[in-house]
Amino acid sequence: MDGAEDRLRRLFADALAGDAAAYRAFLKDLGAHLRGFLRKRLERLPDDIEDLVQETLLAIHNQRHTYDAGLPLTAWVHAIARYKLVDLLRRRAAHEAMNQPLDDEEEWLATEETESAGTRRDLAALLARLPDRHRLPIVHMKLEGLSVAETAKRTGMSESAVKAGVHRGLRALAAMIREEA
Repeated sequence: MDGAEDRLRRLFADALAGDAAAYRAFLKDLGAHLRGFLRKRLERLPDDIEDLVQETLLAIHNQRHTYDAGLPLTAWVHAIARYKLVDLLRRRAAHEAMNQPLDDEEEWLATEETESAGTRRDLAALLARLPDRHRLPIVHMKLEGLSVAETAKRTGMSESAVKAGVHRGLRALAAMIREEA
């Protein structure tokens, strides 16, 4: 066994025995390990890595009782991570199959001067249905004209999270518009 495997197994065993500090250290080390594992597999989807790490850590926590101490811990962890990765790819494929990308996603977010009051109210109602992580980047970047860096600073989000929030939020808005049409 390598050093990382030994350390993770030791921390996990201590955590299962009730050592809270060991569990925090285990989750921190395992999170770093999973980021590397998933980064190799999600080169084209870097914005999804952190979400997938969190989903995997939660699954590991929920399934910790299923671990067989006679087997390598990282093999068990990687199996769970692969299942979460497959779930993510299936969700993305299903979502993309059902949603046509907008030709020009900014085209329908016109400037305030050209919008009617009714259109502004409709857009505000749709935006209100989005979670903050999607709504705030859209409002700041697409409606107020801030840059990615300015939006990240104002919201406390990372720049990659801001970009992902805009992309995912616009896709969600397009889906809402299609549903109402």
